[in-house]
Amino acid sequence: MAGAIIQMPKKKAVAPLSSLCLGSVARHMQSVWVKDYSENYLDEYQFRYVMGPFNELAGCLVQDLLQLLGESRRLTRAALHLLLLPHLTALSLRSCPGLVSNAITQLITVRCQNLSSLDLKGCSRVPTAALVDLLEGLPRLSKLGLAETQANTQVLAAVGSCCRRLRELDVSHCQKVAPDSLLHLAYDQSKSALCCPVLRVLLAQGIEPKDPSQDLVRALAFVLLALPSLEFLANSHLREALCLIHTQQFSGAQGLPGFPSLEELARRRQGARAAGGDSWLTLPLRRVEEVEEPFLPTFCSMCPEVAEAAVSLSDGPGTSWGRLAWSRLTQLAVYCTGHRGRGLAEMLPMAQGLGAQLQSLSLHGFSYDDEFSFCTLLNCCRNLAAFSSHLSAPAGPVRPADAVPNGEPAAEPQDWELDLLRLPFPKLRHFSLGLDSSCGPLPSQHATVLRASLASLLSHSPRLETLALLSIPFSLDGVFQKVLAAPGAALRNLRELSLAESQVSSPTLHCLLALDNGLSSLNLAGCPAIHRQDYDQLLRTVRKERLELDIAWW
Repeated sequence: MAGAIIQMPKKKAVAPLSSLCLGSVARHMQSVWVKDYSENYLDEYQFRYVMGPFNELAGCLVQDLLQLLGESRRLTRAALHLLLLPHLTALSLRSCPGLVSNAITQLITVRCQNLSSLDLKGCSRVPTAALVDLLEGLPRLSKLGLAETQANTQVLAAVGSCCRRLRELDVSHCQKVAPDSLLHLAYDQSKSALCCPVLRVLLAQGIEPKDPSQDLVRALAFVLLALPSLEFLANSHLREALCLIHTQQFSGAQGLPGFPSLEELARRRQGARAAGGDSWLTLPLRRVEEVEEPFLPTFCSMCPEVAEAAVSLSDGPGTSWGRLAWSRLTQLAVYCTGHRGRGLAEMLPMAQGLGAQLQSLSLHGFSYDDEFSFCTLLNCCRNLAAFSSHLSAPAGPVRPADAVPNGEPAAEPQDWELDLLRLPFPKLRHFSLGLDSSCGPLPSQHATVLRASLASLLSHSPRLETLALLSIPFSLDGVFQKVLAAPGAALRNLRELSLAESQVSSPTLHCLLALDNGLSSLNLAGCPAIHRQDYDQLLRTVRKERLELDIAWW
């Protein structure tokens, strides 16, 4: 890079004044700020309100201070007493579950009635009755985390009847939550009315039947039909519940007394859609996970508004992606889990049909059989903000990409074409590509095309912030040289760079460090051409220039 102006990654920035102040308060919390209260009042009196040193502090700063104390293990019961203030709107106690007791929840109920977000994950010391009292006193909640607590049917009934504004709820891995408990969340028996009209996210992982009479699939189907705004339901049995609704075979699903049947809920939903001119029964889910390939048609039919999907492909017959288009899909992850494997080219029909609307795409477990499949796929997805893929080399005996028969490194091809990717990627911020070397080396023709594709991609992605090129089996020196020599702002916004187990030389790394960007993380783990002396030299440069850059190597 002769004649280039050398500008290193950004130097260590001065921390904001608010951060410095909160850090000082956290370090001296016990010895200064809560000393008097802890020694003279904590166990002697019970105060409904406390006029302490933090009453004038903004609610967001109080929450930041609580988080800082929790993460640094400095949060005490006395400090928590003084920081439970009326102007708090968000409170997370997941970092200190051992401090949260019945007495603390009573203080929250009395003092923090303006809360819109409360996270009690792991606070298992709080009894069920205290959780009910707490939720009955916090009607403004829009986000609630009860994972790994003593929440049960009574708690979910309180949530359903009292928290009408709730949009997100997490009851994952609550040992006392049974499948039938979910019905009480969605339906108020005392009022014979549906609950939680605006609930959009329900995390209910780890819920299992406590006895054979409780049908988890039926309970999930009830929730899906009863909650009109539900966009994401996290549970491993979602697929079975959707199939039950899709087939409408409700005759064998006995309902609980006092609750509407699945048939009645389905009729209500169909009636509402018929009033809008559509009689087909669908659900408003916008995010689905663990979708197995044979059930893709069911998911597409039942959930036409899906915007985010994770699909797993097995060894069965391939999917006709052209007939499975989700018109609102923006985030797609596809995992190839079968032993037979799938070629990356199998995803080209999907890319041609959906690629222009995708903002995030992850493809893992595919084989890089067709050398042009990678660049062809990317050409269809020019609006991506994030791309991630882990590929295996094609099967069969091949000549390694960077070797000749006598074992000496082969010269890099000099006639790369930089227009394999026809259009720029103006929105791409995150890119990750890994190759599985255990499946064999990459053929030289594949390597040549992939080199050119990477050089073209990096040269035309001006907003790229994180880049990972993992276990790439050919030298990346030529790729980066072409990128740095190309006009434009390539890699000028790079923040994180991982080249783990890839072939890159020390001079190339120094050229990358000379860029005017905000690079803060560099991962060189397992790079065969980077030795101890190279790593030490990089560290000396970081210390000398006082750079805000972390380098990993071993």
